[in-house]
Amino acid sequence: YRACLDVVAREKRYLAQFEALPLERIEGFVRDSVAADAIQFFALNQEEVVGWADIFPSWAHAVSHCVSLVRGVLPIYRGQGLGSRLLSACIQKAWAKGLTRIELEARADNAHAIALYEKFGFKHEALKSHAMRFDGEYFDAVHLRMLRGARAQASREEGSGLLRLTLAIPRLGPLGDTIPMALRVRAAGGPLSVAEARIGSIPL
Repeated sequence: YRACLDVVAREKRYLAQFEALPLERIEGFVRDSVAADAIQFFALNQEEVVGWADIFPSWAHAVSHCVSLVRGVLPIYRGQGLGSRLLSACIQKAWAKGLTRIELEARADNAHAIALYEKFGFKHEALKSHAMRFDGEYFDAVHLRMLRGARAQASREEGSGLLRLTLAIPRLGPLGDTIPMALRVRAAGGPLSVAEARIGSIPL
């Protein structure tokens, strides 16, 4: 997981961080996520984490119904629908947990990601000037949100194949803990595919 996160971060385009945290911090993050029943999904090609998506709630009571979404996929696995499946799985679990507002930010020049969010029913709320800075260059960001009950038909269709995902929690091998659901990915023999979450290990 850390290796996947680090690759996406070092692209300096999709995430606010430039590199992944040290492994011990990642381990703590995963443990905390499990303890909180976090909305967190991983895409696996055998034992390699090739993508993830997670949603975390705001801590204050008045905004505890609001959650922020972050996701990433390794470059060589993009353009094959994997990001859509991760996003759909997160949205489904967010609504199942009773949350009512999902929000996110994307760089304004990231047209592909913005189009995907719009397809799922996210609406534009604001354009933030100079919201991100990479190597001294500023970039604007768009703020988008989805409200429960306002999800687009396209999102329901995209997620229909994931409705059978179980809530089985895979084991986190060497740490002896558990980790949130994983989307199993088959890379051999054609396009990536997603199956039900199963018991298995998620390498950090």
